[in-house]
Amino acid sequence: MPHLLLIFIAAVFLLAGFVKGVIGLGLPTVSMGLLAVAMAPAHALAIVIVPAILTNIWQTFAGPYFLAIVKRLWPLLLGLVVGIWLNADMMTGPYARYGTVLIGVLLVIYAIIGLRRVSITVRPRDEKWIGGIIGLVTGVISAATGVQVVPSMPFMQALGMKKDELIQALGVFFTAATLAQALNLSAAGILDESVAVPGVIALAASFTGMATGQAIRTRLEPEAFRHWFLIAMILLGIYLAVVASYEIHFA
Repeated sequence: MPHLLLIFIAAVFLLAGFVKGVIGLGLPTVSMGLLAVAMAPAHALAIVIVPAILTNIWQTFAGPYFLAIVKRLWPLLLGLVVGIWLNADMMTGPYARYGTVLIGVLLVIYAIIGLRRVSITVRPRDEKWIGGIIGLVTGVISAATGVQVVPSMPFMQALGMKKDELIQALGVFFTAATLAQALNLSAAGILDESVAVPGVIALAASFTGMATGQAIRTRLEPEAFRHWFLIAMILLGIYLAVVASYEIHFA
């Protein structure tokens, strides 16, 4: 892998880790969006997998709610894994070239939802069947793009969890997603020794960025940072969708 690309990967994960350190999420979303500028989504996800799994496992068990979360969200998690399995060939099959366009569109949708602060409520009696559908849809989308925030994020925010419980629930959800994605990539022969060096670089940069973001979080205005971060995601999403669509059309 060219040295310039390795430097680019380090910079991407340093920024993605920093965002996660400041606002508590965004590492896979930011890294997939930026890496898609330079490589196919499948190869980008292969590099994202290890840092995402390790950071999410830490988040999964950093709290007392694990068993309660699994009991409450098992239809969401099951639907997620099934959706990823059903769409396993999307990143490596004949439609893989559309993945970057989808990533761009999803980044725009994710950012608009965040900026508009869409607020919905899901009644407890409806959580399980709605969660199963949301998980399935998210899984299908995730298998094609590596992005797992739409439509799962609005749904989980609508469950009325306490802040610490929601953070741990997101860790459980993203851990299930990245492990299922890792199995898909391994079966496709993409998750192999060729991603070892960029994976180690990504991991080190991610934790460095997270530590930096957490250290200066008290000096920043998190809401202002989040606002401009989401605007940047819209611009990046538009860029990816337009450029990828142009390349597909004139390929």
